[in-house]
Amino acid sequence: MLLLVDQKDRRYLLTLEANSEFHSHSGYISHDDLIGKEDGMMIKSSGGLEYLALRPTMSDVILKMPRSAQIIYPKDIGPILVAADIANGDKVLESGVGSGALSIALLRAGANVTGIELREDFAQRARKNVEAFFSGQKISERYEILIGDAYNQLNGSDYDRIILDLPEPWRVIDHVENTLRPGGILVSYSPSIMQVSRLTDRLKEDNFAMIKTHEILSRSWHVDGRAVRPDHRMVAHTGFITSTRYLGK
Repeated sequence: MLLLVDQKDRRYLLTLEANSEFHSHSGYISHDDLIGKEDGMMIKSSGGLEYLALRPTMSDVILKMPRSAQIIYPKDIGPILVAADIANGDKVLESGVGSGALSIALLRAGANVTGIELREDFAQRARKNVEAFFSGQKISERYEILIGDAYNQLNGSDYDRIILDLPEPWRVIDHVENTLRPGGILVSYSPSIMQVSRLTDRLKEDNFAMIKTHEILSRSWHVDGRAVRPDHRMVAHTGFITSTRYLGK
């Protein structure tokens, strides 16, 4: 993959292929002129517009990749990884997988991920996005998606972590005792505080401890000489991150 950035900071994510071209209002750029070239080069389109060509970061890919469902944004993915204390080799159950954004981050952190997804079309899109990001790597050994309903059951046992991105996460808690190891961490991502409230009430009925909820707000700044101020726009509420430790039966 390659990221092209124009002079107005507009960004274009490309999957490079021989004999293909990138087209925009400023003309075209041949992929052959980009394949195998040094990261950070400048290149001009046929219309004379200059682009910076860079290898994309994970955040770049997640924000630009095709979607079947709304993604978890990078500003929340980082805190979710920290809240779940994801480490290399962790066995993680993820439900639902959406378009695969969180799956990519979990796999890149070294986790072994099993996803549960109700919809086959979402599962297919997530697989394609994950495979595209890890192109050339044997990621299938650490990643699988099962079609199923997490409200009815969770698959497998002795998971180190469970991460939920579901409308009614409290309905999953009955299945956790047979799935998550004692001392394991459950993290839920919810857009509504009422969802958080119902989940928290349910967790307090069972053997969970250290229940915490966070909201992440991200504000960039304009810095140009002495002109220093917050940007007029910020990424405020996207979702709440609730984490807890499971103490066992």
